Amino acid sequence: MGNEVYSAAIAIGLGVLVGTALFVPFVAVSYRRRGRLTLGRSALWAAALVHFLAIWTYTLLPLPDAAFYACAGVNLDVFAFVDDLRAARSVTDFAVLQLALNVLLFLPLGFFLRVLGGRGILTALLVGFGVSLVIETTQLTGVWGIYPCAYRVFDVDDLLMNTLGAVLGSALALVVPRRLRGSAVTDAARRPRPVTRGRRLLAMLCDWLGTVLVAGVMGIGVQVVLEYVARDHDAVLDGSLARAVSSAVPIALWAIVTLATGRTVGDLAVELRYRGGPLPEALARPLRFLAGIGGYLLLSLLPAPWSVSATAFAVASVIAALSTRQGRGLPGLVTGRDVTDARAEA
Repeated sequence: MGNEVYSAAIAIGLGVLVGTALFVPFVAVSYRRRGRLTLGRSALWAAALVHFLAIWTYTLLPLPDAAFYACAGVNLDVFAFVDDLRAARSVTDFAVLQLALNVLLFLPLGFFLRVLGGRGILTALLVGFGVSLVIETTQLTGVWGIYPCAYRVFDVDDLLMNTLGAVLGSALALVVPRRLRGSAVTDAARRPRPVTRGRRLLAMLCDWLGTVLVAGVMGIGVQVVLEYVARDHDAVLDGSLARAVSSAVPIALWAIVTLATGRTVGDLAVELRYRGGPLPEALARPLRFLAGIGGYLLLSLLPAPWSVSATAFAVASVIAALSTRQGRGLPGLVTGRDVTDARAEA
């Protein structure tokens, strides 16, 4: 059971990391395809991500210890599992359980392909077979040459059962109402929706998470360049250049987007726009930036203990979003503008 728990933990951990990295694009796509972000569909996508990763972790991990490495065999005898089933004494026999698990492992793949992707049985068959073939080949080649030979048995029956599982999953998904299946753009995606405080908070979350991810990528990128390109190990240990770049780039990027469009990245993701008010656009846009994510980022640059003002600003922003009309928050109060659905006519 230890290996199964280990594989599950790795899949969930990777799912959290990948899901966090893809959260802002996921929100943006959801609003443009379905007009909103729903808890149920978000949970399905999260489950699909973890399941896809689990397919790989369960079939490839744990990797063998080189000190105790043993080459595995190959089964090219199609339907060899039939003889194994005949020899089984009960449904708890290893051969029966292995067969069932190979089917069940790929069953969600076909289900998600239909419910989330709108794809049918043929696609499930091809994708299921393709993914299984890549996994089996990876095992057969010792992770494409990293190991001297196969570390798990290459079994054509696994290909058959995995593919069958994907097909059965696709068929099972037919019980889901058609209107809830697929990824095509719906009519709701084109219609303006009421602006809620939750939607404003989601925009704020997208802004904050986006800047954190950009800062992290830039900081790691600078350190990698310094270490492996510039060969400046002292600069890597110092870290000042990485900190400067990871602080400056998100501020510059979000400022450019806001000044160019009048909307932050979070506003763009959830289809919000500030309109009206007494101020000209040339003044309202920079104030939109400074009263939102821009103010938070700039205050974060202050040295301790003044940097705590960024936390106070964030708390004030959340309180303002919860207590003002339609959640227009500090940007609305500072600019005198109302927050509206960007799909509504001006």
